[in-house]
Amino acid sequence: MAVFSRPPTPGSPLAQEPCLSCGARADSVCNAIEDADLGRLAAFAVVSEVQPGQTFIEEGDPADSFFNLTAGSAKLYKLMTDGRRQITGFVGRGHFLGLAVSATYAFSAEAIEPVRLCRFSRVRMFRLLGEFPALERRLLERAATELVAAQEQMLLLGRKTARERVASFLDVLCRPGAGPCGRAAPVVALPMSRSDIADYLGLTIETVSRTLSRLRSEGLIEIPSPTTIRICDPARLAALASG
Repeated sequence: MAVFSRPPTPGSPLAQEPCLSCGARADSVCNAIEDADLGRLAAFAVVSEVQPGQTFIEEGDPADSFFNLTAGSAKLYKLMTDGRRQITGFVGRGHFLGLAVSATYAFSAEAIEPVRLCRFSRVRMFRLLGEFPALERRLLERAATELVAAQEQMLLLGRKTARERVASFLDVLCRPGAGPCGRAAPVVALPMSRSDIADYLGLTIETVSRTLSRLRSEGLIEIPSPTTIRICDPARLAALASG
């Protein structure tokens, strides 16, 4: 169950301190706001903690809030009427959810790890955007990025081979600010299960495992543990991902 804390009183020092010390600020849309104005944003935020396996956005529910992840990672998914699930993405620290929706949420979000997030009322957030044009521009940039990611996902599922899909998945996680990894690094964190990866890539678990083993035998990656992968040859991996 999510644990919620009340936002501090607007204008108080306590309203500013959490945002100033937040480790996700550099990766988040919040960095568009100057330090002196952070209290206005923090005053609208309701902080919550979500445990692994718990859902904090339900597909079809009224889209009355935005969510800014400040710690942990989550998976986004859609359900078909017969119960089948398609994972549409993985998000981590610094991701802002709820932009590309209309009256209701078009996806569900479930915590993979312990997640900490700030929830903002859409009504109050839109009011705040009128006062901070830089924040509005940053949100538009994020929305555009989401559209590009959706197009890449369509290409991945429609045209790429199993090896290209797995390589694309790992390559994206190594990009700065993308995926649960959060930054470019030779070691990629994989908090999600192999089943989740398979669901996201439109493959079977066996195919994902075989493909990872093949990439390891070819010297492209190492697998120190089930939740980490070391990228040994980023250039070759990127070339394979691009087809």
